[in-house]
Amino acid sequence: MPIYEFKCLDCNEVLEILFVRSDDSAEIRCKACGSEHLERILSAASHAMAPSAGGGASSGAPAQTRSCSSGSCSTWTLPGGD
Repeated sequence: MPIYEFKCLDCNEVLEILFVRSDDSAEIRCKACGSEHLERILSAASHAMAPSAGGGASSGAPAQTRSCSSGSCSTWTLPGGD
């Protein structure tokens, strides 16, 4: 079930709308002003990682750290990233 973010072009309110099915065709209106003038915006992704049992800031996700031209770089292997 995807959640899409929209910005109202009339009052600049940002709202989230959950679509239960990909073929849903609901009338979308701004919850603040009732306008139908909305544009879909790119959502920021977030991922929370739990601390390890040892009390450190590490997560259960494996990380690979290496030297890069800007210092050090890390690559995290996140769940579902086949």
